[in-house]
Amino acid sequence: MSDGAKNRAEIPNFLELLQQKDQRIHALEADLLTLKEQLTWLQKQVFGVKNERLIDLHDQLPLPGLDLGPQDAETESEQEEVHFKRRKTKKNRGKDTITYPDDLPVKRVELDIPAEEKICPETGNPLVKIGCEVSRKLARKPEQFYIVEYVRPKYASKTAPELGIKVAPLPDAIINRCPADESLLAYILTAKFTDHLPLYRLVEILKRADVRISRQTLSKWVLTLGEALSPLYEAMRAEVLTNGAIFVDETPIRLQVKGKSRCQQAYMWVYVGGGGGDPPYRFFEFQLNRNHEHPLKTLKEYQGFLHTDKYGAYEKLAKYEDITWCPCMAHVRRKFVEAENGDPELRRRILRKIRYLFMLERVAWARSPEERLRIRQQIEKPILEELSELVENRILKGGLLPKSNFSKALNYYQGLAPSLPNYLSNPDARLDNNVAERAIRPLTIGRKNWLFVGSEDGGRATATILSLVQTCRNLDINPQEYLEDVLRRIMSHPAKQIHELLPDQWLAARSQQHDDMPKAEGQDGLG
Repeated sequence: MSDGAKNRAEIPNFLELLQQKDQRIHALEADLLTLKEQLTWLQKQVFGVKNERLIDLHDQLPLPGLDLGPQDAETESEQEEVHFKRRKTKKNRGKDTITYPDDLPVKRVELDIPAEEKICPETGNPLVKIGCEVSRKLARKPEQFYIVEYVRPKYASKTAPELGIKVAPLPDAIINRCPADESLLAYILTAKFTDHLPLYRLVEILKRADVRISRQTLSKWVLTLGEALSPLYEAMRAEVLTNGAIFVDETPIRLQVKGKSRCQQAYMWVYVGGGGGDPPYRFFEFQLNRNHEHPLKTLKEYQGFLHTDKYGAYEKLAKYEDITWCPCMAHVRRKFVEAENGDPELRRRILRKIRYLFMLERVAWARSPEERLRIRQQIEKPILEELSELVENRILKGGLLPKSNFSKALNYYQGLAPSLPNYLSNPDARLDNNVAERAIRPLTIGRKNWLFVGSEDGGRATATILSLVQTCRNLDINPQEYLEDVLRRIMSHPAKQIHELLPDQWLAARSQQHDDMPKAEGQDGLG
């Protein structure tokens, strides 16, 4: 074979080799871009600001009376004025900002000048007291523990002793023969599940007051109280699942393996519901894993609007006929915020439109439900349609690196696009799932302190007590006051009326009692 023929025969091999190298180069470039994105994200998490705001004054939503210069062609469309009222915040004028109840006990300390200084140096006459200068400071003394001693006189008949002895019964106790009063038990639950104190720290706090209770005893009390409060927990569950709008999220929690010095990963779900756009109830549910079956079982009979992220179990629930799925736009925004190496112009336009939606929602939630729906249908709906069109056109154009964050963000949005407008039709539905994410945040703070739950029973007790105390916090109820009252009453309260002890109804009853109290003479109730 001649050299020319040999070279012509080798040309296809060289072309194939070049093509393989080109493919290899493209693959390496894609991997390099992915690694750069990961490095940028990691540097931002460690050293940067973690909010998702992109500040650009010329990209703000055009509102009446706000002139920010020329806008893009897409913002020059017909606009409608939207007015709303906002409560003016009080300015700090340099005065003491400490507030406290007016009925606090006062310890009076008199500071007088020496007797020799009470003589006028000019005339030698005694000085005349013309008034007092009073300075007030908020003080604190160590916690006081005291003993509640129940004295019950015993009665018997002199002539008929066989009739036995009569004595007044003891008040109902949440734990039989427990040496701790309900006020102390409520304090323990509040310290652990509201203030995030692990039990061993609580033991040390009690020890400083010369009160010694072992951690094992405290743990037994918590488990028993969690079981005793379970009727309230089930009543709250029923209230949440019968509501027309619910918000769901989940987070990992560590569970100690019985008989071993290690932990396994379990999960805690939170279901927020009970009515309105920011529902009162925070219902927690402990599970050993993150299997789809758990939320599917809990929500199998639920009917209404479901707010979640894009976890697979929730996508299955979205296919249920009675459930209207409202995926979280905040998660969509986060995907595009993290896609810093994608198409910068398109990314900017998408994030700007998402920001418009959130700004409009703040306006809409300041209005009546009817006005909120009108704003959504007339203003927000076209923005959502433009967003979907931008994303779909860019995906159809092609040329995206499949592993890039920008490509993942586009596909994430595209998968949710059919369900994103669902919130437009219900005034209690929301654009995001931040209600559930805020509800689960106290748990994430607590687990950094107490680290793990000791058993499955401990996980269930944690879910029960968290549900009550975090609902109290959301309703601005003092958890200590609520728990102390409920622990004294729940054992004798009628089972069919257990809902009356739920935090919101308990608060309403307390407020009604306060309003029904007779006013002191000379008061007209006008302040």
